[in-house]
Order: sequence, then structure tokens, then C-alpha cells
Amino acid sequence: MTAIATNETATASADRASSAREFPIATVPAPGSMNVDFEERVDFARLRQYRLSRARAALEASDLGALLLFDMNNIRYVTSTTIGEWARDKIARFSLLTRGGEPHLWDFGSAARKNRIHAPWLRDDHIRGGMTGLRGGVPPEVGLFDGLAREVKAILVEEGVADMPLGVDLVELPMLFALQAEGIGIKDGQQTMLDAREIKSPDEIVLLSQSAALVDAVYQMISEVLKPGIRENEVVALATKMLYDLGSDDVEGINAISGERCSPHPHVFSDRLIRPGDQAYFDIIQAFVGYRTCYYRTFAVGRATQNQRDAYKRCREYMDLAIDAVRPGVTTDHIARLWPSAEEFGFSSEMECFGLQFGHGVGLALHERPIISRLNSLTHPAQIKEGMVFALETYWPAVDGKSAARIEEEVVVTADGCEVITLFPAEELMITNAY
Repeated sequence: MTAIATNETATASADRASSAREFPIATVPAPGSMNVDFEERVDFARLRQYRLSRARAALEASDLGALLLFDMNNIRYVTSTTIGEWARDKIARFSLLTRGGEPHLWDFGSAARKNRIHAPWLRDDHIRGGMTGLRGGVPPEVGLFDGLAREVKAILVEEGVADMPLGVDLVELPMLFALQAEGIGIKDGQQTMLDAREIKSPDEIVLLSQSAALVDAVYQMISEVLKPGIRENEVVALATKMLYDLGSDDVEGINAISGERCSPHPHVFSDRLIRPGDQAYFDIIQAFVGYRTCYYRTFAVGRATQNQRDAYKRCREYMDLAIDAVRPGVTTDHIARLWPSAEEFGFSSEMECFGLQFGHGVGLALHERPIISRLNSLTHPAQIKEGMVFALETYWPAVDGKSAARIEEEVVVTADGCEVITLFPAEELMITNAY
């Protein structure tokens, strides 16, 4: 087995890795935002077939008879339908997949009729209007939950799985109670769906690469406009517009953090005015055809102090160590051990610094498998597999007490290592509009 460096040897090993590392060159295609007849790009029929087959295989490998899905990402994975960010927190539309059956979809109002026209891969008689009450806006005593639970039970009986547990990914309590009142045994279905979504198909990887390409372009724009006089929220607005112009279908969130706000990381942008000498970092979370990015970059505005440069170098060292360790068969505890403990960079516990030295799967959801962190991976490691796509995030605070560096790279696990698909330069601290 290849030896994995410990924190004691991290700096020396990272120096060697960084000095040998070349700028990443894309070999995973990012062919464009349109399908065309003169190049093979994304085969959406193949994508739909792959995702449904993965869900069916995960269901067959479980002890569940069916999956009842309220998570928007799971619904899209199984049915290839979506409404968008508006529906994400409503828990109103849902899907049912039984062993050996075709997907059933309950969609919001007229969206059901639209799907009968535009989603021919679903059976017309499996598409229904459905609405659970908009997070309690319609009180449970109206009976929507009870009626929907009876519909679900009838399908389970008809398709021969009523005596088996029903896997549910997330659910409002009144819906849970209504299903239980029908005598349906409930188990966790989210783990089954995450099993299905763990390995990405070539079509999914192309979509993830194209999604990252959108953010490459946005970071070029940010590097040009990031100067004294612009506010964090203005950068967020410019980035959001550019993403939608380039073809993004959902800008989930953008972090814009600068100056004294960099340490500790607040995870939310403000209206702070950018000033000369600020360190500033950004995270762009958006989706192209549903496939998300989580992509940090750090800049210095006009000039950089030695403390800021040192923080960035340390952050990059931990990133390079992690990238170099990624290959099929390595377990996530090996990568987590390459990163500093909470106490080493000023936190009292791994829970308090969770998400700063971090890895997470990226797909239709922002956080898929594997989740890599000293909080969970040291005691419950998972194996890295070819075809996984995940983001690696590192962070290091400067000794000035306010500046900090943040880097994130998305990688595709290949047969003998990994390929970085986030290509905006991050090997060294970039100084924007240098004086």
C-alpha cells in the first residue's frame, strides 16, 4: 500500500508535491451548454437510463420494497423531472419507486400535466398532481396527508411490496404519521439513494465538468472587478447574473468573504466594502442541468502581506497532499489524517471547525458521498472508488488574526488517481488589480 504522509511530514511533502505539480489541463470534456448534431456531448436518454438503473439496483440490494422520495435531488435522479430552487424547501412533490416497477410522480399542480407532455419516459398514468400542504400551510386535519398515504399504500399493494419496509428519504411528520396509520413500515431510504448516486456515469461527469467551466469563467470576471469600492454583495450579484447568462439553472448560493470577516469563516456574504490589501475568498454553488459546483478561490486585493501569502501557501499544501492521496482503494481516513486537527488552527473541536478541512461528493446534490472529515472519517472510513466525483476544501487562518485562505478543488476519481476539473488558477495567491 502507498504510504500516506502524516501531519509531521506535511510541509516537506507538500513542498515537493507543489513544486512538481503542473497547472491542470482539462481532459474531461466541457463541450458546451447545448447539444449538437456534429459532436457527441451528453446523451440524456442514456443519462436517464443510467440513473434509474442505479436506483433500481440499490433498491434491490436493500431490504426495502420501495422508495418514497421527497428530496428534490432524488426525485430528479429517478424521474428526470424538476421544478427548480423554488420547490427545494416545500417538500410538496414526491416520487415512488417500487421493486420492478416504473417511477410514480406526484408533481405540483399543473406541472403534472406538463410532465405528461414533455416527459415521455414516464408513464402518463404514473403522473399525478400532488401537494402535501406547503410545510403546514394547509393544516393536516384537511386530510391531504391521509389521502396521499392511502394512494401510496394502494400502489404498494398493487405492485406486491406492501409487506416490505418503505424507504423514505425525508418527510414531514404528518406524512410520516399518515403512512404509519396505513400500516406501512418506514425505514431510512436516503442511504439507499446515496448508494445509487455514489458513482457517476460519463454523462454525469461531463455535466459536472461543464458546470465547473461556468465557474472558471466567473472567477475570471471576479479577478477583474475585485478592487476597492466594490462590495461583497455586488460581486455576488455580478456572479449570479453571469452564471445564469452562461446557462446555469440554479444559483444555490455564493459566499463572498473579505477582510476581517475571513477568520473565522462566517459562511455568508455581507455588504462589506472591499478595501486595499484585503484577502477575499468566494465559494460558488450552482448547477448546470442539475449538476452542482462547490468551488472556492482566494484573492488578495491590490497587494498582499507576507502573513496572507503564508496562510495561502499552507492552505495549498494541505490541498496538494489530499489530491495526491486520492485513488481507488484509499479510504477516507487516510485523507482526513493529512489535514490539521481542530486545535492546530485555533478551534476547540472537530465539530466547531467542521467544513473547513473537508471533502464531499458533488452531483445533483451539494453533499453526496464520500464525506471526508476528521469528525467522521477517522472512525468510520469509506473507500474511494473510481467514478466518484468530490470536492476537497482546505482553509488556513493568517497569524494577523483576520485574514485567511480558502481553496477548493473538484476531482474525478480515475483508475490510477484523480483529475482536477476546477481549472481557475489556484497554485499561488492571486493578487487582483495589483498596485
